[in-house]
Amino acid sequence: MNGPTTSGWRVLAVDDVAPAVGELRRLLLDAPEVGSVATATDTVTALRLIQSGPLDVVFLDISMPGMDGMELASLLSRMTDPPVVVFVTAYEEHAATAYGIGAADYLLKPVRPERLRAALDRVKRFLATPSSPEPEVVDALAAVPVELAGRTRFVRRDDVRYVEAQGDYVRLHTPSGAHLVRIPISRLEEHWSHASFVRVHRSFLLAVPAVRELRSDLTGGLLAHTDVGDVPVSRRHARELRELLLEAATRGVFDGGGR
Repeated sequence: MNGPTTSGWRVLAVDDVAPAVGELRRLLLDAPEVGSVATATDTVTALRLIQSGPLDVVFLDISMPGMDGMELASLLSRMTDPPVVVFVTAYEEHAATAYGIGAADYLLKPVRPERLRAALDRVKRFLATPSSPEPEVVDALAAVPVELAGRTRFVRRDDVRYVEAQGDYVRLHTPSGAHLVRIPISRLEEHWSHASFVRVHRSFLLAVPAVRELRSDLTGGLLAHTDVGDVPVSRRHARELRELLLEAATRGVFDGGGR
């Protein structure tokens, strides 16, 4: 991507609500890293601004008429030298898709100054990293944003022992507690399969290295025991899990304890 100029980052803020994009511009201009902030209230104007000159960062709303923010971000990701993308939205359910296409961060409205500061720090790391063919897609959702009492915290994938589906949500089970996130379990399985997470039941996704032992329940079913609880393993997945555990032990990944 283009390196920022000595006068600061060249930023574009896109939101179809004029007061919202105006407030975001004000907050961005208060940041010492930011040199200039252009605004657009529709994706057509945004594309024209993107094509007219190099940009370092684009802050994108998702829900917009015509082409939405996700579609625009997908177009940007195909550029030879794309800007860093940060999503700004009122809807938390698009987080998995946003990180999957390489977004640096995902901000929920209303944007608080301290949360924007954290996003800018993430942008700084992205700008300092040389471009690669697949910048973040290969490790999508290494941390999952969780909204709690008006604050956003990130749950590290490496801390998750297993995932439990609950309707349109999933519950991430970690040693520090369980965290409810609005992401379909199928989407999480897609993004975490490369990180030793495997579907062991219609409603459960399990971190293979977190398994301490396999047990039988009172009905003869199989349970995978972790340090934060037992996970039911369906008959159709039992053989696959045993093979994965054996392979992990052979490779030294499985240590019979935490991750």
